[in-house]
Amino acid sequence: MSNSSAAVRPRRSVIYMPSSNARALEKAKTLAADGLIFDLEDAVASDAKASARSAAVNATKSGAYGKREVLIRANALDTEWGDEDVKAIAASGAHGIVIPKVSDPETVRDVDAALRSAGAPDDLKIWAMMETPKGIINAPQIAASCKRLAGLIVGTADLAKDLHCAHPADRWPMLFALQACILAARANGLFALDGVHVDLHDEAGFESACRQGRDLGFDGKTLIHPKQIAGANTAFAPSQQDVERAKRLVAAHKDAAASGQGVTVVDGKLVEGLHVREAERLIAAAEMIAALESENSAN
Repeated sequence: MSNSSAAVRPRRSVIYMPSSNARALEKAKTLAADGLIFDLEDAVASDAKASARSAAVNATKSGAYGKREVLIRANALDTEWGDEDVKAIAASGAHGIVIPKVSDPETVRDVDAALRSAGAPDDLKIWAMMETPKGIINAPQIAASCKRLAGLIVGTADLAKDLHCAHPADRWPMLFALQACILAARANGLFALDGVHVDLHDEAGFESACRQGRDLGFDGKTLIHPKQIAGANTAFAPSQQDVERAKRLVAAHKDAAASGQGVTVVDGKLVEGLHVREAERLIAAAEMIAALESENSAN
């Protein structure tokens, strides 16, 4: 996956699917999520780890998930399953491997080395889960740890547990941690996904958390249930109004440039090159979302 294509890949909704559940893996083929994380870690019992690994790899190799981004969350390298997980994922054809509880840059580099040793292609990316206090403190070093790293995923549930803090819908006790991860990600050209909303009955809280995550700068939200997909897709997608304005902005800047002007004004606001680049990113994201949704509706 090239950096240019990754820049506009939609990641509004990325849902965890337990790899030990065959029905869940089958259901994932029909979900309107932008991304799928086949889980080998928290959602899988110890005695089912090996069979879940095989199921996740076979599902990924099937190519049955269309344009969705497919990742596999491994068990940590220091567990009895970690080495075999990494070796299997290296040859799975997945877009990426998700590493749990990353607390230091060495963890990322160790996984990168293990992937290379197992013959993983360069475009199999690493996503680091930021869910420990030490990980948040080391976020800048983790984000700069290796070229294979593509993004950070905030694990708010585990983080709240380790911080001994509350986990309300507005996540105010964890705002520093959320912003620290976004800053580290953006400083290193990475993507950032928000944590899960664990109360499936709190629809208002979920919608609020999605809006907050979008406003903070996250690319999308990780999910634990299909009922959350539509809300995340709506919250993290550019609105039609945003897209139309972006197109007008790009066109106006093009006209200004043709007449030798470096800046112009749209809707009373000054438009410079940086605004045009953001508008182009938004338009490209909307086009990718439309393509993905078209394929989902055809399935």
